[in-house]
Amino acid sequence: MVVLRAHVATVDVIHCSVHGQAEFVSAAHRKMREGVSSRQDLDAYLKQMDRDTAVGALRWASIDQNLIDLVRVVFQKAPAKTFLRAADGLHLASAAANGFSAIYSNDKHLLAAAPLFGLKGINVIP
Repeated sequence: MVVLRAHVATVDVIHCSVHGQAEFVSAAHRKMREGVSSRQDLDAYLKQMDRDTAVGALRWASIDQNLIDLVRVVFQKAPAKTFLRAADGLHLASAAANGFSAIYSNDKHLLAAAPLFGLKGINVIP
């Protein structure tokens, strides 16, 4: 987590597919279910996300038919052994469609699939 915080401190804005909001709240809820955090922690995480969004520190890229079409094209061309989940495809297509050259994550499957979208995958928690 220290590496991630260090990286975040180097940027003014974090861009993410709007689908990332669902993933974030799902992960935060899972931590509550696992007993790692509390309901109050979950509420605090979501309030922080809302504050960061309101001040422009988090920017959410929309999902439209063009993005879905890009995901479809990549899946159609991807090698048979490619491990690419639908949600990862949305994140990668969102980054590519918005002109980014890299995507930051610690998800090994997402990072491995990044080149299919013309992106460099950078692990934030090596």
